[in-house]
Amino acid sequence: MQIIFLPTEITIVICFILWPVFQFAAAYLCLKINDRFFQHDTFIFRSAAWEKRGKIYDHLFRIRRWKRFLPDGAALFKNGFQKKHLASLSRDYLAQYLVESCRAELGHWLAILPFWVFGFFTPFPVVLYMLAYAIIINLPCILAQRYNRPRFLEVLNKTKERV
Repeated sequence: MQIIFLPTEITIVICFILWPVFQFAAAYLCLKINDRFFQHDTFIFRSAAWEKRGKIYDHLFRIRRWKRFLPDGAALFKNGFQKKHLASLSRDYLAQYLVESCRAELGHWLAILPFWVFGFFTPFPVVLYMLAYAIIINLPCILAQRYNRPRFLEVLNKTKERV
């Protein structure tokens, strides 16, 4: 419900400012959460049977064709863990990758949630546009994490078998 009425130009500027702030805040919040929370085998992050270990995303969305174009926000943070390219096949690196994949997924889910804030200063239909925007921007990143994580888990399990 709109309670703040601003000129259209100012409202548009505020919208353009708030989305990057919300994205950054969600990522920063997730960076502050202890790694122990980001376990790939918990119900939140575990691949469901219908996901077919991530393969459903390639089948439905052809994710392998476009996931390389997604940005990696790790560069925005001092100790950001880059997930765009595999840097090592060591067990420690792969285990950390899984943690960071869960962290990234949660960050993108959290970045969708503040769409409702726009309802304070925009008409209701704009709030729906903001929800659509948040989903369009964040869902590809969520899908990429859910596609990649089972594949990295397989590689990690194979490295454990060899030791």
